[in-house]
Amino acid sequence: MRAVIQDRYGPAEVVRVGDVPEPVLKDDEVLIRVRAASLNGSDRENLVGSPFYARLGGLRRPRNPVPGSDVAGVVTAVGSGVTEYAAGDAVFGELAGYRGGLAEYVATSPRLLARKPPGLSFLEAAAIPQAGCIAFKSTRGIEAGDRVLVNGAGGAGGALIVGLAKDLGAVVTGVDRADKAGHLLRLGADETIAFEDEDWAGRRGRYDRVVDLVGHRSPFRVHRALRPGGVYLMVGGHARVLIAVFAAGWSIRKAGRRVKVLAVPQSRADLEAVTALVMDGKAAIAVDRVYPLEEAPAAFARLAAGDNLGKIVVEMP
Repeated sequence: MRAVIQDRYGPAEVVRVGDVPEPVLKDDEVLIRVRAASLNGSDRENLVGSPFYARLGGLRRPRNPVPGSDVAGVVTAVGSGVTEYAAGDAVFGELAGYRGGLAEYVATSPRLLARKPPGLSFLEAAAIPQAGCIAFKSTRGIEAGDRVLVNGAGGAGGALIVGLAKDLGAVVTGVDRADKAGHLLRLGADETIAFEDEDWAGRRGRYDRVVDLVGHRSPFRVHRALRPGGVYLMVGGHARVLIAVFAAGWSIRKAGRRVKVLAVPQSRADLEAVTALVMDGKAAIAVDRVYPLEEAPAAFARLAAGDNLGKIVVEMP
């Protein structure tokens, strides 16, 4: 079968498309004919092998050479121990291990999969899983009138966060490159900050919540942007900052603010919940570009450069 292959860590140029063996179905798995797979910030991290946790799937090289975690497709076969899905079911979800999705077929446990709503295309469904679950977790507890800042809002994960926060009544500031300002406003952001022109962390006492998708600032700096009782949620970023956030959390909390790393475990329940919100019009999916499988290296190049306005989706033949 055709698949994207990444047999070492490095720039986008290490990605190629080639032939790999079809997966062997286990008793507790389903075999999916993949129709579409989307790229996430985690795919960019897994490409270069940084931060350190990106190498949990292989210290020197990826153990699974096929990248991609978010898929949508049709079940073609089920193992003898699977009863909840059958051949012909349209499903979508995030793969355990965060790899293997950018291929014509994938064998995976059904526990993280959900049934695709008839009103969603396979391209749209593939764009939801990881970004949607992050948005669902990071916006819980937001109240009407809260001031929310989303750093990295113009990339793969920002659209649903902005949309859900706005639906909850928040005043949203989106931070990204200057050339993404129009995109952020179309998503519903009330204002934008171009990181080339201004450091948002210098806005002292401004925000009730900061969702940081590209954390690289010290926790002792970012917490000053929070109002009393505010919370900073680090979703992705540099390893040294992640460690610093863990270490600094208690001392900053004593000052009446919280800084924490947002844990987003893979969850079918969260996927179904956020998808229901999307279907109800609470937030919109932002698909940047759709690439055919054979052009997947170009998709990774766009992701690595940070040029994407929302989710990049790879469509299978």
